Amino acid sequence: MTDTEIKITADLVRDLLEEQHPDLAGLAIREVAGGWGNQMWRLGDELAMRMQRMDPTPELQLKERRWLPVLAPRLPLPVPTPVRFGEPSERFPKHWTVMTWVPGEPLDHGSISRGAHAADTLAGFLRALHVEAPAEAPIATDRGAHPRNCTDGFENFFQAVAPDDIASDVRSVWDDAVAAHTWEGPPVWVHGDLHPANVVVSDGTLSGIVDFGDMFAGDPAWDLAAAWVLLPAGTASRFFDMYAHADEAAIRRARGLAAMKSLFLMLMGQNGDRGLPGGKPNWGPAGRAALDRVLKGV
Repeated sequence: MTDTEIKITADLVRDLLEEQHPDLAGLAIREVAGGWGNQMWRLGDELAMRMQRMDPTPELQLKERRWLPVLAPRLPLPVPTPVRFGEPSERFPKHWTVMTWVPGEPLDHGSISRGAHAADTLAGFLRALHVEAPAEAPIATDRGAHPRNCTDGFENFFQAVAPDDIASDVRSVWDDAVAAHTWEGPPVWVHGDLHPANVVVSDGTLSGIVDFGDMFAGDPAWDLAAAWVLLPAGTASRFFDMYAHADEAAIRRARGLAAMKSLFLMLMGQNGDRGLPGGKPNWGPAGRAALDRVLKGV
């Protein structure tokens, strides 16, 4: 069965619950818009069902099942925690997981008005997350490396969407990141995919972090890029002061990675009107605003 043949509906969600977790089948079911690798459905007020869709393998869901229960208790913001596992069946030959629901509005549909508070909150979250990972922690195959090893990805995004009027400035930021020293500390836990659709906000500030499918052990600069990708202009310096563990080289790598992530958001914004489930038109403006913050360095 191909992805296009699997139509995920509320009836399918309820059928799967009745088959594997009947005590949850009576909960109200509501679709959550968006998603790329997985589709989300609310189950009542406190749970959500995460269903494998575009991801070709269950690796990302299985990673969350294994490691989020380990990480969640020591993180200062709510994160989704697996509570039930759904296994492939004749009805739906892919994995699904019931997780706790993180309340709030995704940042790609909301905004941060309390910038200083959000900077402090994100710094505190990443300080708690960025501890030495165990030897058996997952290693990323498509991210986590030094920027110099990600040049092909940067070039693809750059050629596709970099505005002509700032192209040379964007390339200068990237070249500076490539020239920065390599991370020399032990591999630490890294979320790996902090962008506006993977954090939630409420009361004008960050209130939760979601989608840990790309988590890995490696260079924290991949998360520190969020200082520009997520936070309002003028708050990056406060973020790094509060984080307190990033040297100059880490900040340079993070800034270059933020440029690449901003270009990716711009590209996905363009693709949003072509029907890609993960692409959204509002990602384009968010990416351009982030790129402007990167170039200003604040």
